[in-house]
Amino acid sequence: MARSIRWAALAAAAALLLSGCGGGSSPEGGKPEGSDTHPSATAPGTAAGLPSALTAQRLDWGRCKGTADSPAPSGEWQCATLLAPLDWSRPAGRTIGLALIRAKADGGDRIGSLLFNFGGPGGSGVAGLPSYAPLVSRLREHYDLVSWDPRGVAASEGVRCRGDREIEAAEAVDATPDTPAEERAFLGDATAFGKGCRQAAGELMAHVSTTDTARDMDLMRQVLGDAKMHYFGISYGTELGGVYAHLFPRNVGRLVLDAVVDPSADTVGHAENQTRGFQRALDDYLKSTGQDPEQGTREIADLVNRLDTRPLPTASGRKLTQTLAVTGIVLPLYSKQSWPNLTSALGSAERGDGTELLALADGYNERDVSGHYGTSSHSQRLISCLDEKQRPTSRQTRQRLASFTRISPVFGPFLAWDTAGWCHDWPVPGQYDTPQVSAPGAAPVLVVGNTGDPATPYEGARRMADELGKNVGTLLTWKGEGHGAYGSGSDCVDTTVNAYLLKGTLPKPDTVCS
Repeated sequence: MARSIRWAALAAAAALLLSGCGGGSSPEGGKPEGSDTHPSATAPGTAAGLPSALTAQRLDWGRCKGTADSPAPSGEWQCATLLAPLDWSRPAGRTIGLALIRAKADGGDRIGSLLFNFGGPGGSGVAGLPSYAPLVSRLREHYDLVSWDPRGVAASEGVRCRGDREIEAAEAVDATPDTPAEERAFLGDATAFGKGCRQAAGELMAHVSTTDTARDMDLMRQVLGDAKMHYFGISYGTELGGVYAHLFPRNVGRLVLDAVVDPSADTVGHAENQTRGFQRALDDYLKSTGQDPEQGTREIADLVNRLDTRPLPTASGRKLTQTLAVTGIVLPLYSKQSWPNLTSALGSAERGDGTELLALADGYNERDVSGHYGTSSHSQRLISCLDEKQRPTSRQTRQRLASFTRISPVFGPFLAWDTAGWCHDWPVPGQYDTPQVSAPGAAPVLVVGNTGDPATPYEGARRMADELGKNVGTLLTWKGEGHGAYGSGSDCVDTTVNAYLLKGTLPKPDTVCS
């Protein structure tokens, strides 16, 4: 489970995992279908000293090829590789390749490129954008839709820190240790994971921060030929967008930040925020089924606690552990349309069958029927542990455990312990306590908050709008459920966001969509 809950996994991925959709692609060799170069597009705010070999590079857009897990997207999609400095403090040094995907604008009056980041950190934009594109077909009339695999992710030097058998074995480690032996196993597993990442990533491990990726974005903007950055960030993508605006305020075009990470929260603060957010979503779910939230929460907590010592059998022969059960409960809370899945899975578990909850947990953990696991959580840990300076100890966690449990007896213990285990004994130090997102002088940024968001609670949207600064952050509120607002069923939200991206029209301050 780990930060997969705490950082708010991909807005698109949660929906894709439940719907069975997917798409993966990477650049394919051979004759390119188109080549673009725009060396004159450099705008103010560009990092000094970038060699022209990078800023004037040509992107050889060609057919995308599929992966072992999914077929290539349709022919309208093109893929390319962008070269970026491994170390942004040495821009003329070694480079790495970043995988890009795009669908060119299919209407008139092209505005430019619209970059998407779907969150994580660790989500593949190359895999995610083709599945997300139908939701933004209106935008494609005036924008090239573009996404990428950030450094350390998937086709952009993606890192696998351990193999499938090791991952499955680690699922038996108790994520809420109750004894000294369990605590040693919990922390020992964290140390082993970090060592595996160090071995797999090598020098890259110190160069996958959010700041590094924000600088990659500005290079991308130049090479794509855009004088301004037009961007749609979801979940962790909102933090990335805020950091970009801070670094390059004069290059900000039209930025939308949806499902907003609280930029004022440190490691423990994020865990507390998400504990409240998931409990709030659980309360709303229980109300929708006619249950008293307090009583329903107690019953679910009792089920989870029983699994600590008595895991449930499943049809596959694997056991539903306490940790896997909580992970399975989390996934359907990302989308109101998935709440019936949770009702069915909880009912089966109460009857002694853990099959359905295990299937939900496997979906979240990217485990397929053959036992193969995806690596987005590896990249997620690699990036977030380089970003975050705070390293809570197990002693500090035990002191906070009661307060987390009061917030949520279901999610609190797991998210409290996660603060101690996620970056424990990490091979590289973190860079900051909280990200810098203030962007004085930037063009207005549209910040979209959902009052029922479990993973990035609504309060974070208000704080992001405030920290971006006066006349920069403009808050749009949706009284809804699930992770993210755009494309979630609100005509008000969709129309408002489209008006901003297509016409530059901002809503009135503190507009509320119900």
